[in-house]
Amino acid sequence: MRPTQPRFAVWRILPFLGGLLLALLVGIHFGAVQLSLSEIWQGLTGAAAGAQIETILWQIRLPRVVLAACVGAGLAIAGAAFQGVFRNPLADPFVIGASSGAALGATLALLCLAGSVTVITSTGQVPWLILAAFGGAMLIVGAVFVIASLSNLGRSAPLLTLILAGMALSSFTGALVSLIMFLNHEMLNTIFNWLLGSFSGRHWNEIAIAGPVILVSGGLIWMLSRPLDLLSFGDETAMSLGLPSGKVRLLILAAATLCTAACVSVSGVIGFLGLMAPHMTRILLGPRHGLLIPGSALLGATLLVIADTLARTVIAPTEIPVGVVTALMGCPFFLFLLISRGRQTM
Repeated sequence: MRPTQPRFAVWRILPFLGGLLLALLVGIHFGAVQLSLSEIWQGLTGAAAGAQIETILWQIRLPRVVLAACVGAGLAIAGAAFQGVFRNPLADPFVIGASSGAALGATLALLCLAGSVTVITSTGQVPWLILAAFGGAMLIVGAVFVIASLSNLGRSAPLLTLILAGMALSSFTGALVSLIMFLNHEMLNTIFNWLLGSFSGRHWNEIAIAGPVILVSGGLIWMLSRPLDLLSFGDETAMSLGLPSGKVRLLILAAATLCTAACVSVSGVIGFLGLMAPHMTRILLGPRHGLLIPGSALLGATLLVIADTLARTVIAPTEIPVGVVTALMGCPFFLFLLISRGRQTM
């Protein structure tokens, strides 16, 4: 019966929540100094854990794992939104050009802030990075729609054309970022390290500014779950049911792009996560976005916390950029998904 559906949905989400809590605990435990469960508990509850333990817990580990969870959730929600709008599980913020556009905008902002940059982000810099990243992402996503529409003589753009245009513009913006790096040698290391994706040196400031943006934009996308379900059946079906598909699509894309920009501004470019998490959640929970979006958020947060933990512990004390870890995880997954979809269409 209908009244029991929400309760059943909550129970289906609980394993995802348990997985995230376990990943957070593992992320807090491992590091240069391993914290025992009793030390973590004492530090969290304010018991006498020692100044060193409290410093490691509250100033280093917790901000890092919480920010990784926020970014992972945001990228997964954005990926689910892009996949729903484009009706294609191969779409994600990286493929459609939002991540690369955000990277270009944030790179230009980093150059403008270069005179005072000692750490990549700070309380005063994060809002500017978010605005610049959002502007760059919206510019590229808008250009993708224009180019795809022009290629189809003004009619609604085919989904494959949109994805191909996004990939082409992603390559173009990547070349622009490389050119900026080549022309600004003094900022080479800062920009390069940021583009690879990292949570090193991040604190509560980044969470306080980017977190609410991710929460609001992600919440808006979740509130539009029903329209996303209708869009998955095609524009004609959605419009026949009274949905203004053009306006709703634009609103969802703007929210997903803002969510992506907020993530990129504090973590750098982290690819493939927005592809993996929604697709895996869709297999486990089904295609309905009311359940898919929160499930993707929890799974994306879990995956990125695990990836960041691996990045800073596998070859410690050297830290691998977390974007490299997600690429190593996501590229085989993308190829597998591409091959499996190709077989289904044969």
